[in-house]
Amino acid sequence: MVKGPGLYTDIGKKARDLLNKDYQSDHKFTITTYSPTGVAITSTGTKKGELFLADVNTQLKNKNITTDIKVDTSSNLSTTITIDQPAPGVKAILSLKVPDQRSGKVEIQYLHDYAGINTSIGLTANPVVNFSGVVGTNLLSLGTDLSFDTKTGNFTKCNAGLSFCNEDLIASLTLNNKGDSLVASYYHTVNPLMNTAVGAEVTRSFSTNENTITVGTQHSLDPLTTLKARVNNAGKASALIQHEWRPKSFFTISGEVDTKAIEKSAKVGLALALKP
Repeated sequence: MVKGPGLYTDIGKKARDLLNKDYQSDHKFTITTYSPTGVAITSTGTKKGELFLADVNTQLKNKNITTDIKVDTSSNLSTTITIDQPAPGVKAILSLKVPDQRSGKVEIQYLHDYAGINTSIGLTANPVVNFSGVVGTNLLSLGTDLSFDTKTGNFTKCNAGLSFCNEDLIASLTLNNKGDSLVASYYHTVNPLMNTAVGAEVTRSFSTNENTITVGTQHSLDPLTTLKARVNNAGKASALIQHEWRPKSFFTISGEVDTKAIEKSAKVGLALALKP
């Protein structure tokens, strides 16, 4: 297992990835090419109903500095500069999106054997300040995630989380939306050799008195093919199969059906990612 508690975003991540990652109802195509100088260019096209979205991302790495420049069909230009290990355990990130003038921010991450800190501040006159921190070990950790708007003087986000891990089980509990929702998640590795795992997530909303329960599983049919399935208490059932037909190139087909309205047509999503 990874040494240290990680960042706050790592709390419950295994279960979230099992239940949500790679599921989609759109058609998506991604291709990555590399220039002789090492520049990576990734082009992505997504068809959502009658709408077609596309973007091009250019990534340049020079020693410990990575620069990403992304342009999409809405004429948005995003730039992210990441400096890895300017000091032991530290990562610095500068991001900016044009024409959104309030999107610029500086972010600092710090990973220690017994702590993980992520803090950011917006590059505006009245910035939003974010702070998240986790203390503990790779077995048991406790953290918080806060956002403060200096313009209004209010906390826009106030979350807390607890995570427990051992060799084959990860359980987490988070309190989100300023105490309005409680999320419990569970991830269990059944067979590491076949990448077989089960997971569940239960969300309780105190303001609406509603519970959302999602359970899922994954299993590798062979070293290159993975099958996943999930279902929630609203009757939505989904499944996907992903095949790595060449190194780092994946073909994924996923589908979703409403078991409480079986007469409705199922949603089918396709994704193709190509890398040399």
